[in-house]
Amino acid sequence: MEVQPLQTVLVVDDMATNIDILLEVLKGDYKVKVALNGEEALEVIDSPNPPDIVLMDIMMPEMDGYEVCRRMKLNKKSRYIPVIFVTTKNAEDDETFGFELGAVDYITKPINPAIVKARVKTHLALHNQSIALEHQVADRTKDLYSTRLEIVRRLGIAAEYRDNETGLHIIRMSKYCRTIAKGFGFCDKEADILLNAAPMHDVGKIGIPDNILIKPGKLTPEEWKTMMTHTAIGGKIIGVHDNNLMTTARTVALTHHEKWNGTGYPNGLSGKNIPIEGRIAAIADVFDALTSKRPYKNAWPEEKAFDLILKERGEHFDPELVEIFFKNIEEIISIKQQYSK
Repeated sequence: MEVQPLQTVLVVDDMATNIDILLEVLKGDYKVKVALNGEEALEVIDSPNPPDIVLMDIMMPEMDGYEVCRRMKLNKKSRYIPVIFVTTKNAEDDETFGFELGAVDYITKPINPAIVKARVKTHLALHNQSIALEHQVADRTKDLYSTRLEIVRRLGIAAEYRDNETGLHIIRMSKYCRTIAKGFGFCDKEADILLNAAPMHDVGKIGIPDNILIKPGKLTPEEWKTMMTHTAIGGKIIGVHDNNLMTTARTVALTHHEKWNGTGYPNGLSGKNIPIEGRIAAIADVFDALTSKRPYKNAWPEEKAFDLILKERGEHFDPELVEIFFKNIEEIISIKQQYSK
């Protein structure tokens, strides 16, 4: 049977005799660290190996226990460490103030060893249970996100098969999106959400008839009208959700054919009324479409595609995003070469 390591108790008191008493009570069941003042306590708490629980006197010089507790609760690293005040201050107002600061319990001096042991054991058990529950929730959340992500990827690939494309288009387009998003100021998490949502941009093509979707020649006005419905179809396929991944995927599907000047579809949005995710996807999708071979055209040279994007700055595309695209052109070209057909 695996032996569990002892949990750590930090005892904070400016009186060495009080520390010695608590050390004697706890040393058989826990690893005990000590601090003689508030500054020392915060150093131990902020160390690479913080305590699992803190037993602390209130009345200490320079920085009292209340202030130590307050600072602990403002620190993300230590805010959940249980604090038990061990003190002669046992008035109701004192206890109320301590609980408001985040303490979990009070033990009155002179201490009763049995009470100290019981309180420490109880609050460590509650703390351990809380940590275990947080890990369980985090694991389930991760599993749920992974499942959603896989659904998004699979539907994106399904759309590409319908459009007679390879999965490389959605890889390139998605990575272009992430590059532009990072240049715009997205944090890594936000940029990764767009990266993982972008493969759904053309999922609505699943609902477009083959005679239109893979027609080798130019579409008639009526056929083009049908083709444009793939954005709305994509929005319906993805649906309305309360999580960022699916919400972003729906936004991209609905708005990646909107244009900065308001002449795009399906809703004729213009300027910053177009969600930023759609504006980013518009540049990424058009660049990859231009530089890729399709049933109805050959791939354009990169320079010709660059010229069109510059020409459409302020017309089709967000001018700021065009600037970001070219500032990151080396990374864009590297992605294109790495995931070429």
